[in-house]
Order: sequence, then structure tokens, then C-alpha cells
Amino acid sequence: MTFKQKIKSHYTQLLEAKILTLQIQIADLTTDAQNDAKGSAGDKHETALAMMHLEQEKLNQKLAENLNQKNILEAIDCGVLHKVIALGSLVKANEMYFFIATALPQITLDEATIFGVSPQAPIGIQFMGKKAGDCIQVNAITYKIDSVF
Repeated sequence: MTFKQKIKSHYTQLLEAKILTLQIQIADLTTDAQNDAKGSAGDKHETALAMMHLEQEKLNQKLAENLNQKNILEAIDCGVLHKVIALGSLVKANEMYFFIATALPQITLDEATIFGVSPQAPIGIQFMGKKAGDCIQVNAITYKIDSVF
């Protein structure tokens, strides 16, 4: 397994865990709302149901975002080696790695620091279309691109 495949696999596992957690939380809220609806009446009951509904909407939105991120990751072919930075590129710059896919948390893998970066993020926009040897500047920090995978 290549380093890029390990990164993709690690991020996929993180997203799958988040998705499962969100699905469980949504199911629990649905069950709570159904149980609450059976035996309660009055303003307090209506307020509690409304709060549960709002929480469920927030969780559904987070679930949709995570599913979208997972779909983006699944569409990336790690066998493709990029000469120019594009979606799916792994970029080494300033002794750090940037996986151009979607906004994902920083991870450490094989003693390397990796950032999941969306192509729409400020640094992602700067990286797109660049190649090894190029430099970009974001927030007064200059990044020298060492290599692109």
C-alpha cells in the first residue's frame, strides 16, 4: 500500500466512524421523540419536541456533509501520480503533506504530518495547478513545493 493509499484509507475510516456515530445519534433522537410523544402533553412537551427536531436537523446536516466528504474521497484514484496539483494530489511542502481532497483534520501517519485540504480552501486554491519546485504564499507563510504525488 502506498503512502497516499494509507492516507486515503485513514481518512475514510475516520469519516466512516463519524458517519456511524451520527446515524446512531439520529436514531436515538428519533426513538426519544417517539417515546416522548406517547405520554406527554402541554407546552413543555411541545418545546422539548421542537428542540429534539432542531438537534436532529443539525445532525442530519452534519451527516450529509460527512457523506459528501466520503464520496469525494472514494472518487480519488490513488494510483494516479500527478505532475500538476489537482484533486487527489498529495503535496509535500515545508516538510508537511497536504492531501488535496476535502477539508479533513490533521493526522500523523508514519511520523508525517498530513493535512486534508479542500481545493476551495485558500491554501488549496494556491496549490491548484502548481508543480514541484513552485512556491506559494498563504497568510505570510511561503510554502516551497518539494514533490507532488
